[in-house]
Amino acid sequence: MQTTSVKAFGTTAPEADLAPLSINRRAVQPNDVEIEILYCGVCHSDLHTARNDWGGSIYPAVPGHEIVGKITAVGSAVSKFKVGDLAGVGCIVDSCKTCSSCQQDLEQYCLNGFTGTYNGQDLQLGGQTFGGYSEKVVVKEDFVLAVPANLDLAAVAPLLCAGITTWSPLKHWNVKEGSKVAVIGLGGLGHMAIKLAKGLGADVTLFSRTPDKTEDAKALGADHVVISTDEAQMKAVRGQFDVIIDTVPYVHDVNPYVATLNINGTLVLVGYLGGLEPILNTVPMILGRKSVAGSVIGGIAETQEMLDFCGEKGIVSEIEIIKMQEINTAYERMLKSDVRYRFVIDMASLKNS
Repeated sequence: MQTTSVKAFGTTAPEADLAPLSINRRAVQPNDVEIEILYCGVCHSDLHTARNDWGGSIYPAVPGHEIVGKITAVGSAVSKFKVGDLAGVGCIVDSCKTCSSCQQDLEQYCLNGFTGTYNGQDLQLGGQTFGGYSEKVVVKEDFVLAVPANLDLAAVAPLLCAGITTWSPLKHWNVKEGSKVAVIGLGGLGHMAIKLAKGLGADVTLFSRTPDKTEDAKALGADHVVISTDEAQMKAVRGQFDVIIDTVPYVHDVNPYVATLNINGTLVLVGYLGGLEPILNTVPMILGRKSVAGSVIGGIAETQEMLDFCGEKGIVSEIEIIKMQEINTAYERMLKSDVRYRFVIDMASLKNS
């Protein structure tokens, strides 16, 4: 298969900074769409992969799965898109399309394993997939998303991971007008959970450890802020919430939050991977038919649904735009939670690398 060499930014080892390098993109096949990348969001998963925090990183690694840009070429069999369209690519660029999950538009739970936008197995060229810290990307039409033209393109990028990660559980657990939703943590995921829940008509509460984020939370759409370290405030909201979206990315005690669930309520973990400490107490779960669940991104159809909803409601992420050459500093700032609320790379800067 013919390939083209394109500029990218990536790393060759866990301890190495990200730096300019070249990668190959395949020539456009009949079902492919080629996208010039204009903006790429920066996700914590990018940092974890670059530094092999989870193990299994393949080098050289080129992160980036919050991709938006303009279509520059389409294959002969493509019917949904044309040259010049705005388009996005999220966390998935391929799946088996045949298993029971894929047949339900749940490619994120593909029983044969979906192909990640980066650090996945490239089924076309062999080797690994490379992400959006690059000039362009070539993706099958079925995994390309239409971007509403009325939205700020740069601020759309984080919707393709942070947005869909919070939208999927909100929709699955049937959040609607009048639902009572709480969000734990006000970062890249948390701020999108507030915006999307509010857009769906829910009454939204932020759980925060300190009052510092009260003003920001309310500006984003939160109706209430509960200080989780204040026993009186936590007691006052016991049995209130239909759904809690827990965005905290590290081990923490979920038991105090379970107590605030309503009968049939569900706490959904979207930010943390690993064992719970202290141990989960099942007593309030059993006595109140409460659930603790997990969720990850969404399928292509659900992601398109979210983008269309955001287009209708005018919802985008709160972002700070950076140059590609500033990515290593951005990673260090992310570790200190020094971003409100998502970095987005202006990929025009890559041309100067």
